[in-house]
Amino acid sequence: MTEIRFYRAVGEYGYLSNLYKATIRYGGRKFPHSEAAYQFGKPKDSAVAEWIVSAPKPHLCAAAAHALLAFDISPTWNEVKVKRMKSVLKEKFSQHPVLKEKLLKTGDAILIEESNTDAFWGTGKKGTGKNMLGVLLMEVRGELRQRENSLDKHMGNINKFKKENMIFTPVRHVDGD
Repeated sequence: MTEIRFYRAVGEYGYLSNLYKATIRYGGRKFPHSEAAYQFGKPKDSAVAEWIVSAPKPHLCAAAAHALLAFDISPTWNEVKVKRMKSVLKEKFSQHPVLKEKLLKTGDAILIEESNTDAFWGTGKKGTGKNMLGVLLMEVRGELRQRENSLDKHMGNINKFKKENMIFTPVRHVDGD
């Protein structure tokens, strides 16, 4: 099976990274990139969340959030972080048709975030990490593909119905000078 490896917002597959600059709306708010939308949910203090997402660059947003001490992190963060990441990714690719198309064009390739510093979201130092970002991207890709196929089938049924029932819009002719 084909593997697609990415890290940060560089190269052909840099758009898969949360550090890729693509503005998204999430939770009724606009964020400059998916990393900000994700990290906004991590601190228990809204002032800290605002500070994190105000970082001038995506990697600084990530670094600030990673540096939080345990008493600054929402007590439910470990229970909700994967679900939040998946919903942020859904929004990113649903709101940007070009990115969605690129993601769908990865086909059935295994998507791997080749981070040697993060063994949860990426492969980690030893290359044996969970690669949760890659896993979630593949899940989102599958859901988007399913939605596209369902829509195509639905449109095909509508077109078939129109042909079979000869639905048309009558043209009104007006006589005039």
